[in-house]
Amino acid sequence: AATGLELKSSRRSYCALPAQQQTEDQMVKGVETFSSSVPSIPNPFPELCSPSKSPVLISSLPPPSSDKHLIKVYGEDSHSRSVWVSPEATAREVCHMLVQTAHCSDQENWALLELHPTLGLERCLEDHEIVLEVRATWSLKGDTRLVFRKNYAKYEFFRKPVLFFPESMISDSADVNKGMKSSELIQNLLKSGTCPEIQGLLHVKEPSRKAWKKVYFFLRRSGLYCSTKGSSKEPRHLQYVADLEDLNVYTVVNSRKLYGAPADFTFCIKPSKNPVRTQDLKILCAENEQTRTCWTSAFRLFKVLHQHYNPPLFLLMHHEYILLSHTSEASLVAMDFSGKAGGRVIQNPMEAQNAEREEGQAWRRTQNSCLFLYASVAIHKTQPWFHGGVSRKEAQRLIEKQGLVDGMFLIRESQQHAQCFVLSLCYQLKTKHYLVIPCEDGGRKYYTMDDGLTLFIDLLQLVEFHQINKGILPVCLKHPCVCVAL
Repeated sequence: AATGLELKSSRRSYCALPAQQQTEDQMVKGVETFSSSVPSIPNPFPELCSPSKSPVLISSLPPPSSDKHLIKVYGEDSHSRSVWVSPEATAREVCHMLVQTAHCSDQENWALLELHPTLGLERCLEDHEIVLEVRATWSLKGDTRLVFRKNYAKYEFFRKPVLFFPESMISDSADVNKGMKSSELIQNLLKSGTCPEIQGLLHVKEPSRKAWKKVYFFLRRSGLYCSTKGSSKEPRHLQYVADLEDLNVYTVVNSRKLYGAPADFTFCIKPSKNPVRTQDLKILCAENEQTRTCWTSAFRLFKVLHQHYNPPLFLLMHHEYILLSHTSEASLVAMDFSGKAGGRVIQNPMEAQNAEREEGQAWRRTQNSCLFLYASVAIHKTQPWFHGGVSRKEAQRLIEKQGLVDGMFLIRESQQHAQCFVLSLCYQLKTKHYLVIPCEDGGRKYYTMDDGLTLFIDLLQLVEFHQINKGILPVCLKHPCVCVAL
């Protein structure tokens, strides 16, 4: 009977419909006729009726397509922002959206991080990873979150592979025996899309126990192995630990308190598709930061090279970072423009040092009135590299969060010396601290780091000078440690 009604309706036969439904149809026709006779009035506020075209409401209302998903991303100030992403959205695409939303000054070195505060775990998502697939492995009752922050060390191993892969940790190979240097071997491996084999001692936490023991590990293309007899590489002494294709590596924060680690240089590995559970974590501890960085970088390289990645894009990214390394501060040369024939390259090292010293003295002698009008006592408070009264430990933590890259810096107020500041600078995977002292000369207030040899009218001038000249620092200031609020 239902089929017969549908067929009759399709032939525009209304005899089978009830009288009440016929009345409703006539009312609808009447409304349509009335609405068509009324002249159309333009809407003065179309954006209020069209959320898809409104930049104000785009983050609070769902997009027209129903396949979008709402995710929450946190900034470093603990504030969050909700964004709509597609099921195929990668970490790189989400970072690009957040850069535009937060109006960031630059679009490089931003990263999306996965944080597990209770377990003290954090890791940087690779560009190709699908954000919703990562979030699907989280526990619904956990406190896991996505964090948007700077990460200068994300691809830094392309520029300085020797710093990330020391020769002592590179496994023996035929290329090394032939006389090829470790740095040349690493460059060739990166260009060919492979990763060097890593070996070394690590502290490992025994399952269901608080004790830690030293074990010799080997990281190869086929997986992670440990030796049951010292540092023996014989197959009968190698025990299989983990598969690299289904593996995530996390940095462990506050590992001494949470896991009783023997040192602060702790990391862990776990299967990427499994939920984050304590029993699935393989917690490892290195002797120093360089060793931990080597292991974590090697795990990341294996994942990028042998999982879902685009080989042409990977090689292009590698060549871009190699090109950047050639235009670093090491390739800058001293110039002399005092002659009439134009500039000349200063080749004598002693003369170059004297030129740099004279330039520093020139900053002391410069007392242009417009500079003093521009200068202000509190001008540094508006700069992204100024972090107020954070402690020494917190400053080191901020720099570690954004990647231990040479030249990353911040300035903070000294907690031990009144009216003084501290320049915290990263160099060779360590954070160094330099005291900035206020002083007076000729009735004017200056700042100095070298006992008055070079004076600066404010902290902004101090930073701008050391972005070009090393001065007493081991490296020029390059990357400000910034915190962006979403």
